[in-house]
Amino acid sequence: MAATPATHVVVLGGTGFVGRPLVRRLLDDGARVTVLSRGPGTAPAEYRARRARLTRDASLLEGDVHDVDFLRAVLDDADAVVNLVGILNEKGDSGEGFERVFTALTRSLLSAMHDNGVRRLLQMSALHAGKGESHYLQARGHAEREVRASRLDWTLFQPSVIAGPGDGLFCRFDGLLRFAPVLPVGRADAKFQPVWIGDVVEAFARALGNPASIHQTYPLVGPDVLDLADIIRLTARARGRHRLILPLPDALGRLQANVGEFLPGKPISRDNWRSLQLDSVSIEDGLARLGITATPVVERVPAILGLDEAG
Repeated sequence: MAATPATHVVVLGGTGFVGRPLVRRLLDDGARVTVLSRGPGTAPAEYRARRARLTRDASLLEGDVHDVDFLRAVLDDADAVVNLVGILNEKGDSGEGFERVFTALTRSLLSAMHDNGVRRLLQMSALHAGKGESHYLQARGHAEREVRASRLDWTLFQPSVIAGPGDGLFCRFDGLLRFAPVLPVGRADAKFQPVWIGDVVEAFARALGNPASIHQTYPLVGPDVLDLADIIRLTARARGRHRLILPLPDALGRLQANVGEFLPGKPISRDNWRSLQLDSVSIEDGLARLGITATPVVERVPAILGLDEAG
């Protein structure tokens, strides 16, 4: 099934975890693809690194993606836009970083699309966007409201955690487990439905050329419900490691997040803790609505960690 009749697709966030395989898929479907990347003034070495992560068949434009004038210029002949821009943590804990990346950027993008007459938008969001007290989820929800209020032909995707080689879930814990014989974990019983990255890419590709997906929201979840402790155990087991998981009471879990807020890379932050108060699961299967059978992520853990050639 050809995923897109669009001639020119502009992708924001196309050098990221989901963006790279999606760009390849769109090119395979015959689209011309332009990837927008942060700038301006990017150092040559950083530009080369981004270029190396991206297939040579796609165009890469550096610029300030928050600048409406820049967006207007690059969307001049676009047929569709895919917005994958996102962050998992912000500097500080005010919510301003999330609002800038999600809400303000979306508002600028919608303005530029409207001015150029570009109607088709596929927007990445998150499961439970707008719910709970997390700045991340609240900003995702604010961005969704901007999209829904627009007069564009939009489609929203709300994944649970996305799993795949190089992910921020299994691979992140793999790094921690390398040195920690005992891992204290706050909200060890928090539940997730990890969705395979290939299924996420397929959902975007199928929706792009499908008029029935316009003004639809698709929760993207896998078939397995795992709690945080399960995810850590699966990661350790794939490496043949024996690790003790120490579930923390909420008071200590909150303290762990407060400490993690100031550690390099923020292994856990205050906002992560707030997000963990909501189980990232859904009874609605958006993949099935697009004719996609969800891939069992549990079977892919060795491939995610680079331990075999599967997936």
